[in-house]
Amino acid sequence: MKYEPYDYQTYATDFILKHPIAAVFLDMGLGKSAITLTAIFDLCLDSFLVRKVLVIAPLRVARDTWPAEIQKWDHLHGLTYSAALGTEAERKAALLQKADVYLINRENVQWLVEESGLPFDYDMVVVDELSSFKSYQAKRFRSLMKVRPKVKRMVGLTGTPSSNGLMDLWAEFRLLDLGKRLGRFITHYRNAYFTPDKRNGQVVFSYKPLPGAEEAIYQRIADITISMKASDHIKMPERIMNEVKVSLSAKEREVYDAFKRELVISLKGEEIDAGNAAALSGKLSQMANGAVYGENKRVLPIHERKLDALEDLIEAANGRPVLIAYWFKHDLMRIQERLHKLHIPFSTLDAADSIKRWNNGELPVALIHPASAGHGLNLQTGGSTLIWFGLTWSLELYQQTNARLWRQGQKDTVVIHHIIAGGTIDERIMTALHKKEKTQTALIEAVKADLEAVI
Repeated sequence: MKYEPYDYQTYATDFILKHPIAAVFLDMGLGKSAITLTAIFDLCLDSFLVRKVLVIAPLRVARDTWPAEIQKWDHLHGLTYSAALGTEAERKAALLQKADVYLINRENVQWLVEESGLPFDYDMVVVDELSSFKSYQAKRFRSLMKVRPKVKRMVGLTGTPSSNGLMDLWAEFRLLDLGKRLGRFITHYRNAYFTPDKRNGQVVFSYKPLPGAEEAIYQRIADITISMKASDHIKMPERIMNEVKVSLSAKEREVYDAFKRELVISLKGEEIDAGNAAALSGKLSQMANGAVYGENKRVLPIHERKLDALEDLIEAANGRPVLIAYWFKHDLMRIQERLHKLHIPFSTLDAADSIKRWNNGELPVALIHPASAGHGLNLQTGGSTLIWFGLTWSLELYQQTNARLWRQGQKDTVVIHHIIAGGTIDERIMTALHKKEKTQTALIEAVKADLEAVI
């Protein structure tokens, strides 16, 4: 296929070519893979400034999206790649092949650096979904930092750079520029731009930005960062966000409130308890969805309010394909049981074949888990309706999952339903997602590329 780039795509490609270190915050659907591959082709096969490129991406993106993009565009003909996926033997064989681009999933970064026994001789590294390296304590971050000084060119791609607030940015930019802009140590970054927020004595649970900190951080990273919103550069389909409230009965509400208050309840002969705030949050989310795990992962049903609402939404879709996002395994199990009862064909989107069937319009209902299918998958040709059965606290996974349908190439109005159990933790999660989005939007606006100045 002939590549006819939009102005913003040409701008972003040139930015990568001119900046050995580049943080490219592209909104979902703007084609960051094609933009980056165009720059890689130039660097490898035209200017000969780069010999070997390593692309680190989520598993499905490394397996499906990047190879498909290389094969799709005529102007990339001649650019070779090797996907280091699968068993250890398969990964080693792939890495020993002669190629321009090597693809690996982020879970195998530590193996590549510390266990493979192969030299880390890549002079360019592209991190697709840079936000997956936001934890400086993660093994993947520490491993990549060990070889980072060997790399001449670094590109970080993401649409959600600060999904949990500005604290995320330190590790991401430490990886990109070795600490030049935001400092080499997280403690210095915290002290310079944040103040303790929630705490218990000497134990600090969270931090909040100091006055003027956001602007100062944006200014520090602006020289190597561009940001673009899809709505500024392409005609996005209309999107409707809808909240579907369900109400628990008095008895169901009593069970929920008692557990929230006492942190322990007796349910169907089993004692359910929450040892800490994180466990309480998880249990309350499960209960809001309609069931909770007991001993030995036994599923204890509480209500079917969300299942009934889901059934109504599928019926209201009137035959149009529906994508359902679930969170807990028992959510998936109970949704599947209901769909079987209704004689509605469905599949989970966990393999290339099921994704193909969805995009071909062969599935009336598809089920996805945001953590495994949130990044990189193009699902817009299969349908335009998304239903959140269970919510996530992660703004990144929330936005990325929505972007599977609400993206360039979608021909219909996208409708995103959120089934919310009134008076439960669901309402707090929705509020948190809205607040986090404000912080991230401010970052994107601050470093947004001004195309008018160069066109």
